Amino acid sequence: MYAKIWANLVLLVSKYYKQFFIGILGTLKISAISVIFGTLLGTLIAVGKLSKSKVLNSILNFYTDFIRGTPLLLQLFFFYLFFPDIIGVDWSKQTCILVALCINSSAYVSEIIRAGIQAVDSGQKEAAKSLGMSDRNMMIKIILPQAVKNILPAIGNELIMMVKETSLCSTFFLPDVMTTTKALQTSLYMTVEPLIIAGLIYFVLTSLLSKCVGLLEKRLSVSD
Repeated sequence: MYAKIWANLVLLVSKYYKQFFIGILGTLKISAISVIFGTLLGTLIAVGKLSKSKVLNSILNFYTDFIRGTPLLLQLFFFYLFFPDIIGVDWSKQTCILVALCINSSAYVSEIIRAGIQAVDSGQKEAAKSLGMSDRNMMIKIILPQAVKNILPAIGNELIMMVKETSLCSTFFLPDVMTTTKALQTSLYMTVEPLIIAGLIYFVLTSLLSKCVGLLEKRLSVSD
């Protein structure tokens, strides 16, 4: 039995490595897009939550609590099935899934950014105000640049989480590692072997990204 599994693993790697490579690129692309746009949206949400408007705070707090409190797969199904009809735009299904991932990421990233902004020494804010800077200029020129050092490692961890969460995209046949795995399972009548390779791929990807995040944290800590 083990000999057969090993032989099938060798066959998959030697014959279908291009398909797995395409799946890896798809996973990385989906993850990067989700985190990049999620960070942009999350920044706006974090700044809004730090504003003095109670109405805006309530809306944004509900937004982040709702997104973080519901399963990602449920959000993907909602955007896949209903979102284009609700907004009246003929988006592709792939675009809808990417929007769902970006929104999901923004809810988590907004908390990361908010914590990073609040970690900046209050004396910096007082100094900026004493110089007559507006809240907007103070945030852009003083607070955010200093908060970036605290935020970057956590954003890297969010990217690692997103790499694993994109496996849910195979439910909607987006090009990623798990979609490639399911396709090979169906066409080759193999169940275990493609899953083993997929698990190894995710392990290698997340390990490499974790190493990169660790190096970034060390580099930032040295500059303190």
